[in-house]
Amino acid sequence: MSTYFPKGEIARKWFVIDADGQILGRLASRVARILSGKDSPKYTPFMDTGDHVIVINAAKIHISGLKADNKVYYNYSGYPGGMKSEEYKKRLVRKPERIVEEAITGMLPHTKLGRAMAGKLKVYRDDKHPHSAQKPEALAAVAK
Repeated sequence: MSTYFPKGEIARKWFVIDADGQILGRLASRVARILSGKDSPKYTPFMDTGDHVIVINAAKIHISGLKADNKVYYNYSGYPGGMKSEEYKKRLVRKPERIVEEAITGMLPHTKLGRAMAGKLKVYRDDKHPHSAQKPEALAAVAK
């Protein structure tokens, strides 16, 4: 069996997903699948064949179970004593976009290819975004 190579230019679509009331992990796995191109018939594992995704209403995302009380985000500067931590509830108020971005990029490959895929992700706190010129298609909500 030979390796499939997409012929010519890869036509990338733009999708908009509303995160209002959705579960973070389920949303992240669906968006990561679209960014990597696995929903496309032209999927090739070693090429970036995915589409662009706009996530709106990131401040209204939910997580299941007791994670809202127990989840902690860590950041280490590399220096002694440089470990910082932030609880989920505080980060949701301060930077809800980062919560969604980190969940999605964590599900992408941790290589140059994964960084290229993550570059096609746009996350916004509320329902306004500056990408109306690209005519994004609305995707249905993820099953809860």
